[in-house]
Amino acid sequence: MKAAAIVLAAVFVAGLASPARAQLGGLGKLKKLGDKAVDTKNKVDDLSFSEQEERQLGEQVSLQLRNRFGVMQDEKVAKYVTLLGTMLAQASAKPALDWKFIVLDTEGVNAFAAPGGFVHVTRGLLGLVKSEAELAGVLGHELTHITAKHTIRAIQKSKTVSLSADAAGSGGGMRGELIKRATEAAYKSILEGDFNRDDERESDEVGAKLANSVGYAPNGIAEVLKKIQARNGSRQDRNGMFASHPAIKDRIADNEKQIKSAKLTATATGEARYKQNITFDARPITEVATAEEGAAGLAAGDKKKDDDKKAEESKKKGGLGLSAITGGKQQASTQQASSAGARGGVPDRDAKGGPNKNAINVRVTAAEIEAFKKGIA
Repeated sequence: MKAAAIVLAAVFVAGLASPARAQLGGLGKLKKLGDKAVDTKNKVDDLSFSEQEERQLGEQVSLQLRNRFGVMQDEKVAKYVTLLGTMLAQASAKPALDWKFIVLDTEGVNAFAAPGGFVHVTRGLLGLVKSEAELAGVLGHELTHITAKHTIRAIQKSKTVSLSADAAGSGGGMRGELIKRATEAAYKSILEGDFNRDDERESDEVGAKLANSVGYAPNGIAEVLKKIQARNGSRQDRNGMFASHPAIKDRIADNEKQIKSAKLTATATGEARYKQNITFDARPITEVATAEEGAAGLAAGDKKKDDDKKAEESKKKGGLGLSAITGGKQQASTQQASSAGARGGVPDRDAKGGPNKNAINVRVTAAEIEAFKKGIA
């Protein structure tokens, strides 16, 4: 029975035992309850989320990422990343969001954007990057995933989140159950880097513009892509962020075209200040230890179901499928990566994390941000 029908039937039966006047007076309440139930079901069917719910979803995904990888307990590094990230966020489409920038304690080279304003970069990524312009390119890319609601839209399009008729009877109610299931879908999607090619292209372009707008050379994202391409070497499967070889080549070319066509002329790299704050290097991919559970904790019993789902999604160009990033050009290697990942065979994604899960509470003032911006060189 539909959720609205359940509510209407319950109220109608209760009304039969009441006096006529009470029944007449209860019709308004009945209509309100029925309308509310219908409205709730429609929101579930449409998978629409309020800003508050997006924030709640992002908080839960961020918690899972912190539990998975740990948090680097270095206040100097955390503040440095937050200053650079906040400066870019203030130039973004959503400057008023309560942005959080978190450094995950893992040698894996990766970055994750969770809805509602949560941007995560790994210690390994910071070690691979060698300038503020490069980090600005990455942070601008991740910021755009959030401001453009890429994760939310991917969940909506994929229809992977659905509720059964008894969901309304769950402890948290229909909306609570929806957020719970959306969180699970978002976490898996973000961990895998399952954004389609259009989303990645948009994030590259907007990220480059953001970097340029505050004074950084707009080719930072391309330089990071080149480093990741070299890092992956002869690997045939996907490994960590931006890891599909043909996609990397195309995205580097797209960045070069954008710089010329949009006349992005900023030149600062911020190498000197970056070296002062980030004093460590990324470990070679062959030295990155992976977590025993593989695929960031996916249960072994879910492996076949997860592989079947990814194989089906790889036939599509949009949604949450892995092949969406490559436009379906590497379906075979994508399936290999999925299988290898379930065994812990994708180093930068399945890298071991640190023991401390607590986020560092970093606060930056307007004066500090302004001083940081003036120091761009």
